[in-house]
Amino acid sequence: MSSKDQTSNTDELERAAGQIEAPLASLVGDYEESQSDSAAQATGIFLLPNLFTSGALFCGFYSIIAGMQGDFYAGAVAILVAMVFDGLDGRVARLTGTNSAFGAQYDSLADMVSFGVAPALLTFNWALTDLGKVGWVAAFIYTACVALRLARFNAHRENDDTTHFTGLASPPAAATAACLVWMGPTHGWTGPTLDWVHALLLTALGFLMISRFPYSSFKSINFDRRVPFVRMLSIVAVLGLIALDPPLAIWSMAVVYALSGPIQYLRQPDKDSQEGASHHEKTDLH
Repeated sequence: MSSKDQTSNTDELERAAGQIEAPLASLVGDYEESQSDSAAQATGIFLLPNLFTSGALFCGFYSIIAGMQGDFYAGAVAILVAMVFDGLDGRVARLTGTNSAFGAQYDSLADMVSFGVAPALLTFNWALTDLGKVGWVAAFIYTACVALRLARFNAHRENDDTTHFTGLASPPAAATAACLVWMGPTHGWTGPTLDWVHALLLTALGFLMISRFPYSSFKSINFDRRVPFVRMLSIVAVLGLIALDPPLAIWSMAVVYALSGPIQYLRQPDKDSQEGASHHEKTDLH
C-alpha cells in the first residue's frame, strides 16, 4: 500500500470519527489551550500520553473496587500497574513532544485517585476497620497528604529541580502501603499488632510526602547511552529477587527509597559544613 493510499484511509477514518463524535461534541464542546510560544489557541488534546494516564486512573479505580470486594491481591497489583502507566505517560509525552497543561492536570487528578484514595481505602478495608476512628483518620491523613503533595508539586512545577523531588512522591508511597497489604494474605501478616503498623505506616508516609526531604527523581538516567556490563548484571539480580518474592522485594525497595529522603536530609548539614571548610581553606591560600 502506497503512502498516498494510507493517507487517504487515515482521512476517511478521521471523517468517520468526526461524524460519530459530532453529537457529543456539540454538548461538551472541545478543549482549547494557549500555546506558550504564540497567542494562538490549540484545540483538542494529545491522545497517546492521556491514554496511559487513563490506564493509571482505571487501575486506581479498579483497586478501590477490588478492595471493597475483598480481593486485596488484585487491589494491590492494580496500584503497581498504575505506577507503570504513570511512569510511561510523562516519558511518552516528553519523547513525542506532546506535553500540555491539560495532560499535567489530568495526570495529577489520576494520581490522586490511584496513589491517594486507592491505597488508603485498600489499607482501610484490609487492616484498619477494627481500629475504629483511628483507622479512618489514618487513611484520611494519608489521602490529604497526597492531595497537598500534588498541589505543592503543581504550584512549583516550573521551579522544581528536575533531579530531585521535594518530599516523597505519591507513587512510591502508594507502593509501600499496597505491598504491605499484599503481604497480608500471602505471608500471613495479620493480627491486631499489624493493624496498628498499617495505621502508623500510612501516617508516616503522609508526613514524608509533605516533608522537605530530598528524593531522587531518577529523571537524570539516560537509556540511550552505554553503561558498564556489571550494571546489567545488577538489574538481572534485582529482577530475580522480585521474581522470588514480589510483594516482599517491592516493599523492601519502596521502604529503602522512602528512608533515603531523611538520610539525605541528615547528611546535608555535614556536606554544607565540609563545603564551607573547603571554601575557607581556599580563601586562606589566596
